[in-house]
Amino acid sequence: MNKVALAEIIAEKCAVSKKQAEEMIACFTETVTNTLKAAGEVTIAGFGTFSAKKRAGRVGVNPQRPTEKIQIPPVTVPKFKSGKTLKDALKK
Repeated sequence: MNKVALAEIIAEKCAVSKKQAEEMIACFTETVTNTLKAAGEVTIAGFGTFSAKKRAGRVGVNPQRPTEKIQIPPVTVPKFKSGKTLKDALKK
């Protein structure tokens, strides 16, 4: 499912226009992104938790020259931990 399909389903289920549903999705993603950038967490009870995790720098291999080592810098990556309700729904 992509963003457009999700907006169509939300519009239908919530009795709003597709444009309003797209705006809700955009607002949600912007809010989550800004919260993670500020080193925060977004928890939706039963669904899961979005967080940002710092991945340490390391030494890797240059794919173009496998004998050459390169330094990979530390980076912050998004992380999602699913909630119990979501896990249980997928088990059935």
